[in-house]
Amino acid sequence: MLFAAGSRQVGKTTLARMSGNHYLDWDNFDHRAIILKGPAAVANYCGLEVASDQPVRIVFDELHKYSRWKTFLKGLFDTYETACRIVVTGSARMDVYRRGGDSLMGRYFSCRIHPFSVAEIIRPHRSSDAIVHKPTPISQRDWDDLMRFGGFPEPFMRRDDRFSRRWQKTRKERLFKEDIRDLTRVQELGQIEALAQILADRSGQQIVFANLAQEVQVAPNTVKGWVQTLVATYYGFLVRPWFRNVSRALRKEPKWFLRDWSEIADFGARAETITACHLLKAVEYWNDCGLGEFDLRYIRDKQKREVDFLVVRDGEPWFLVESKQSDLGLSPALAHFQKETGARHAFQVVITHPYHDKDCFSFSSPVVVSARTLFSQLV
Repeated sequence: MLFAAGSRQVGKTTLARMSGNHYLDWDNFDHRAIILKGPAAVANYCGLEVASDQPVRIVFDELHKYSRWKTFLKGLFDTYETACRIVVTGSARMDVYRRGGDSLMGRYFSCRIHPFSVAEIIRPHRSSDAIVHKPTPISQRDWDDLMRFGGFPEPFMRRDDRFSRRWQKTRKERLFKEDIRDLTRVQELGQIEALAQILADRSGQQIVFANLAQEVQVAPNTVKGWVQTLVATYYGFLVRPWFRNVSRALRKEPKWFLRDWSEIADFGARAETITACHLLKAVEYWNDCGLGEFDLRYIRDKQKREVDFLVVRDGEPWFLVESKQSDLGLSPALAHFQKETGARHAFQVVITHPYHDKDCFSFSSPVVVSARTLFSQLV
């Protein structure tokens, strides 16, 4: 089985329906009645007992709303494993609800679906499992609209300011009134929304849970749990510090980033956030495909030297990334932390710098590169 997780309205259901022979949505009354009758009823509905030269592909959407969804999937999979392939989608809660209770270990792989990136726009069909690719140019219009409207499919493809604003409003309403409501007490929703609004203005910044707790008038452990809920429902994500082999490095405070960079008014913060989202997409894709063990971190020491991102590969620092809006002056922190960590590459990624047809990964010393070039080499 495949569990597909990702932000609300990122396109999970659309992708799954395109690849499935049968689609069963828990929110559809007729589909729900079939599911409640058990695996045998689903097998009959999908024709699993009819001889076929190819396994039947079944998509279940919003199945986590069924209290016994894991038991149901275990029964269906164990009985009809050779006759079908199963994709389970829904809101990001699949990542939350798969923990605990009856184990499905050994019966599924998981993947995370992200908004559009530069590489996906210019290379929608991957032809190899190479970790990095040759640089490829993106059109100026696509680049400008990706920065402006974000990478979520509907606003990016519509490219209309009024539609984008209405879409953002509806998405956040559904996120809080449906997804987060199911993970928290109803009376806390107002405070969680207030916390989300505070964090929306702080994408790319370090967060201190004690300070956030004072702003929303709750205990630090409570606000920490709420931030984890916002992460679990794919509203944003945390990047934690790397401190191994770095003298006097910070160890505690994570940095917070929104998933939808189009919400960010400040261009500098938007630039760092789009960089973070591209790097996270690559790291999680490489992990989900079994290409290695990758992680995304940042580095900051007590002398306030900082590099925005460090990509770790199989436990070892691989490449550093410092994100800039337009500054072409090379940050001295890149050379300093490259020496301390032993990272093979160190990039100063400049958002406004024009595309250049040069493999970023051919450089071993710190270098200024175009964001468009580096992003095109990822996922």
